[in-house]
Amino acid sequence: MSELEEPAKHVVFFIAAASAEEGERIARSLLEERLAACVNIVPGVRSFFWWEGKVQEEAEVLLIGKGRADLFPKVQALVRALHSYTLPEIISIPITSGLPDYLAWIDDSTLPPGSR
Repeated sequence: MSELEEPAKHVVFFIAAASAEEGERIARSLLEERLAACVNIVPGVRSFFWWEGKVQEEAEVLLIGKGRADLFPKVQALVRALHSYTLPEIISIPITSGLPDYLAWIDDSTLPPGSR
């Protein structure tokens, strides 16, 4: 990051869940707690990954959330508390640009800075 660039204020985050029911429970909790402005649930994801020394395959759903970077630690804590996996996927990517009105909607839809 150059000296003039500011850290991204918004993020897109990804969470893999074991079932649609688990994904819906997590998505609703993130919205009710105002930690995300929107969560999409993508069904029918087939995941292949290394776990306990061997390649595994699982059917999952993928949650794609939009929120503020400063709230992401709270997203992680909430998801860990609700998730059935020992080591859930909870990752984020910075939003480096976007429609200003959409980014303002993310701000308006999530907790005000410094809340809770």
